[in-house]
Amino acid sequence: MFKIALRASTRFSTAPAGRFLLVAVTLALGACNPATREIKPLRESCDDGDVAACNDLAYRILRGERVLRDRAHAAVLFQRACDGGVAEGCDRLGEMYALSTGVPRDAARASNLYRQACDGGEMEGCIHLGSLYQDGVGVSRDLARAAALLGRACDGGAMEGCIELGVLTQQSDAGLQDLVQAANLFQQACEGGFMAGCVQLGASYASGEGVDQDFTRAADLYRQACDTDEMVGCLNLGDLHVTGEGVTLDLAQAATLFQQGCDARHGESCFRIGDLYATGSGVTRNLNRAAREIRRACFYGYEEACTRR
Repeated sequence: MFKIALRASTRFSTAPAGRFLLVAVTLALGACNPATREIKPLRESCDDGDVAACNDLAYRILRGERVLRDRAHAAVLFQRACDGGVAEGCDRLGEMYALSTGVPRDAARASNLYRQACDGGEMEGCIHLGSLYQDGVGVSRDLARAAALLGRACDGGAMEGCIELGVLTQQSDAGLQDLVQAANLFQQACEGGFMAGCVQLGASYASGEGVDQDFTRAADLYRQACDTDEMVGCLNLGDLHVTGEGVTLDLAQAATLFQQGCDARHGESCFRIGDLYATGSGVTRNLNRAAREIRRACFYGYEEACTRR
């Protein structure tokens, strides 16, 4: 390996003047760093009392975006934003308390923060609070209250609220069952560009719940979702190709769809492709490959696969 000799004149001196030059160069390099240019103004604005900047800075610190991740500090900044009237900051801090991220788990505290967020117009806060009332976590279980909160979010343009309300109105034990209304809510979410709504609407057409059973329509909705990387759509479309309902019976196409989902880290899709490799359906039988895909399914959180390894 060739070594390049540095001339004495280019080296930093250990004399005071040399050290000052080194510090100056270091500061200049730091000032040129894109992360420094992006984060420094946020810090300064937050320190000057701009609570929206505190919320933005907290989110970046929480995720480690162009700054060192520090969840505890993010919680402090979200609290400052929330106290200053930034509803989104209340919702994000509520999630941290709900998930024990940087702060101790405190469901009651989370519910109060979600309520504050929802009252401040942050629809995600309404969805999160509705979920707590549905599950009875941090609050007394109250399905009617949950439905009202999810409906508020849906009406406010949060399509996830439409889907969760639709799922709630499908459940017979909720005392709110209305399958037609559920299908309408799924359609609203799907038309709003939320592909999970298309998947749910497809499932309604496949089962005939709230709409006339139509496997072709179900397949079209699953395909729409799959084409936009909603892996449950790929999984459900693959299942239709296995049975030949609404589409051609095509095990090779089913395998392709299951593999697509598995490669996107969707556990149940890995389980399905593993089964196909185990039986040689649509693919060449390969027990080693089957075992590997089922291990992946378990790793990606599909619990049924964990008993099959």
